[in-house]
Amino acid sequence: MSGRQAVVLLAAFVAGCGTTIQGSPVPGPSLPTASPSQTVSVVTPPPSSSSAAPPSSAAPPPPPPPVAKFGNPNGTAAVPPEAAAEDASKPTRVIGTGAPATCTSQAVIDAVAAGGVVTFNCGPNPLTIPLAATAKVRAKTVLDGGGRITLSGQGQRRVLDHNAPRLVLQNITLADGNSTGDSSDGGGGGAVMVRGGQLKVVNSRFAGNRCDTNGPDLGGAAIRVTDWADKVPIYITSSTFEGGVCSNGGALSSIGASWVVLNSLMKGNKAIGRGANPARAGTPGGGSGGAIYNDGNTFTLRIAGSLIEDNQANEGGGAVFFVSNDHSGSMSVEGSTLRRNPSLGFETVKGIFYLGTGEKPKVTASTIQ
Repeated sequence: MSGRQAVVLLAAFVAGCGTTIQGSPVPGPSLPTASPSQTVSVVTPPPSSSSAAPPSSAAPPPPPPPVAKFGNPNGTAAVPPEAAAEDASKPTRVIGTGAPATCTSQAVIDAVAAGGVVTFNCGPNPLTIPLAATAKVRAKTVLDGGGRITLSGQGQRRVLDHNAPRLVLQNITLADGNSTGDSSDGGGGGAVMVRGGQLKVVNSRFAGNRCDTNGPDLGGAAIRVTDWADKVPIYITSSTFEGGVCSNGGALSSIGASWVVLNSLMKGNKAIGRGANPARAGTPGGGSGGAIYNDGNTFTLRIAGSLIEDNQANEGGGAVFFVSNDHSGSMSVEGSTLRRNPSLGFETVKGIFYLGTGEKPKVTASTIQ
């Protein structure tokens, strides 16, 4: 095609654009009309995604309350691996399915009996689970309450009975346990009775637990140990014991067991028996160790980074009663404060009755008053 022919064809095409075509007009899209002084902005929305969530006007849910922290917040004692919390990120079994109503007494009893690493899924808020029966530990168990769970004995029963290779309690509260009237293995242990195996307690709280009010050697409103495996110490780390009441040992009690108490708080516990051990004539006996009662032969007690205050014993040791009958046992207090722990009967040093290696317990960088 010559250049002249191309020009002619183009001119004809342009002319045809003005030709009227018969038929119904097709409406075009409606566009905004702007006056000469207006500016029209066209905003192109971002491409939609089928997975995008629809907009919601509802406010986001409030964050869950922080996980509870127990023990002495000012404690600085080093915590060895054997005294630290266990990994509970891959539980063997989980109590509850997200709602508080699914976390029942029976679910706790069944999970504890089965053992393994046991955790809770009871919702984001703190929850108290009243137990209708004592949960029995008969297999190696880690019981982790996530800092939000309280197991309650309702003032009617012991919370846990432990006779297994090992029990670890962490991030949990045991409250209102009561072993009054249960004389098996000498009685005591309002919240936990240890009849065998090892025990470790980490970031946990014991509150308002009780055991028999009289008896020369029974005790442990929170924990009582009568037998344990391999004779390794019982570790208490960053935990709180308060408001416990028993004949002896308003918090802890044992026969021949060794303890390591790290960065913990013991407050407002009482040994309310009367007559000491052996019981004086005409008395039922007991009343020693407002917070801790240790008896036996060769064993140790180490208290480090802890605060023991406002406990009371009707007889000896408003804070601690420590008796090694053959004088082979020893007690040490390191970086701790023991104060306002009256012994209404007798004591070796303020708030402590001690019979063991040496005349007095070994005290380092601590306040006892």
